[in-house]
Amino acid sequence: MCKQINRAKKGNDIMQALQSEPEIITLEQYETLPENERIEIFDGIAYNMASPSETHQTISTELTTILNTYIKNKKGSCKVFHAPFDVILNDNPLTIVQPDLMIICDKDKLDGKRCNGSPDFIIEIVSPSNPADDYIRKLYYYKNAGVREYWIVDPKKKIITVNYFEGNIINVQYPFESTIKINIYDDLLINFSEIANILDL
Repeated sequence: MCKQINRAKKGNDIMQALQSEPEIITLEQYETLPENERIEIFDGIAYNMASPSETHQTISTELTTILNTYIKNKKGSCKVFHAPFDVILNDNPLTIVQPDLMIICDKDKLDGKRCNGSPDFIIEIVSPSNPADDYIRKLYYYKNAGVREYWIVDPKKKIITVNYFEGNIINVQYPFESTIKINIYDDLLINFSEIANILDL
């Protein structure tokens, strides 16, 4: 859900890095950005993130509730986070993402501000303006960073794509009326037909 930034910033030390000729951004420069500036960094280059739609937010809320309820009922130690929450996948060159939803089980990766390292499980909800970001770019980065499982929820196509990297299962697609198992758990199933009904898809 992000596009490369091609406009100049004024009055700070990252102005040149955000112009049409991208330069490498450091973590220190990233942290000087205004809090309402939603960007992601891939190999040191900044990309704007699209604002979430009503459909996007509805899906995110429903999935967050399902994941949180399951983990609490199981008295699990993993935590569920949703965007905006920074995840540093790589320090040099800097790669920072803000997945729509994630489960993080290693508390040592959390420092109070962000996750330092790969989450165990990520869901991205596809933005119609830039679907390649989730299907191609993030698939590559998440796989190589050590994410165990990555789902792509595409409300426009009414498809969920499951990538279970840990089990070498890639690009398995399900229609929105499916009930799908999260592979990193033994018995966590998500009934997407219920979400589709809420959205009237």
